[in-house]
Parts: sequence; C-alpha cells; structure tokens
Amino acid sequence: MRQVALVTGAARGIGRSIATVLAQDRALAITFRNSDPSELLNTHPETLAIKTDFTRPDSAQQVIDAVLTKYGRIDTLVLNAGAISADDTPDAGDVFQVNLLANDALLKAALPHLYPGACVIAISSVNALLPAMSAVLYSASKAALNTWVRGMAKNLGAKGIRVNAVAPGAINTPDAPRDAELTQQFVDNTALGRIGRPEDIANTVRFLASEGAAFITGEVLTVSGGYRL
Repeated sequence: MRQVALVTGAARGIGRSIATVLAQDRALAITFRNSDPSELLNTHPETLAIKTDFTRPDSAQQVIDAVLTKYGRIDTLVLNAGAISADDTPDAGDVFQVNLLANDALLKAALPHLYPGACVIAISSVNALLPAMSAVLYSASKAALNTWVRGMAKNLGAKGIRVNAVAPGAINTPDAPRDAELTQQFVDNTALGRIGRPEDIANTVRFLASEGAAFITGEVLTVSGGYRL
C-alpha cells in the first residue's frame, strides 16, 4: 500500500514545495489556514486539503481524524505550519501554540496509528540559535521545538519511529520574496553566496523521510548555505 504523508501549512512557500516533492511517491494530505491551496491541488488533485486553525486546541485531532478517514494510515508527518509575530503584537502568544503545542498535539493524535518505520519531521529555524530581533518569542518557540524533537526521538526510538527537524536559513519564496537589499544582506553572510530556495528544504525533508535516513533520529539539520559561519 502506498505510504501517506501529512504536511501542515502546505498551501504555499516551503510547505508547498515539501508537499510537491513528497507527492512523487506518497499519497498526500495537507493543511492550510488562509492561503489558497489551488496551485498545489491543480497539480495533485487527489490531495486531501484540510482547512484548519492550529491556534484552536481541538484542531490537531480533527486533522488526524480526517487523514485516517481518507487514507487509513499515516507514515510521514511533516510539521511545517508555523506562526511568526513581532513580540509586541496582540497575537504574539499564538507562536508557542502553533509552533510547539499544536505539533505536540498532532503527534499525540497520530501516534496510535504510527508504526515502525514512520517518521516525524519538524520545520525549525536557524533563529532557534540566532534569535531574530523583535521576534524573541518566535525564536524561543523554535528553540523549544528543537528540544521537543530530541526528546520525542528518545521517547519513540523503541517504537521504530524517527523524529528529526530541519532548520532553514534565509529562504526566499515566490509568495513572499524579500526586497533586494535585505536579500543581499543574507547573501553576504552566507558561505555559498546565495539565498535559499524552497526546494532546498523540500529535498532535505524527502531525504529524512527516506530509507536512506533510516538510522537518523533526534537531529536538527541546518540547511542554510553556511549562514553566519
């Protein structure tokens, strides 16, 4: 039977790129909140697209139930949905709910249906180690996510379930490109001399989800082109 991947926050940007790559050899489910998933669905019309809001505590169970209803299994869980907000905005408190607690709830809801060989891949950030100015809560939530990944890898290793994270550096997406001056600042501080692309992250996720990564767990793999080495 074909394996099933759930990618959260996959209507655009990095999430859409991850979903597109995984759809090459897996049945696919995605979540989205406000972004239109039509571009992905036009290419992969068989995809299950679930509109949800991870600031709601009951959303995780509803998502997992929907995936199981359609496919009956989950093999790869990619926790990409995230929130970023300046520390002084009214919704700053949502970042821990979306970036950490919702991911924990999703894994707990999925866990009874995950079998040996399943994997969980969280999307973290270099800001977990290099805090972003005026987005300290966001950076702290990603640092907490990294610790969660390592802890869950330890907890679930005996079940044959791998848990890893990918920490992107500066990535420009067609949906929300940085202006030329800011992009150049990142390029100047990156060893490979270019800004990241969504497919750089998607291809790393695909590797971590593959048999080639069968002995990798509890790792946070930085994919930044050598940012601030």
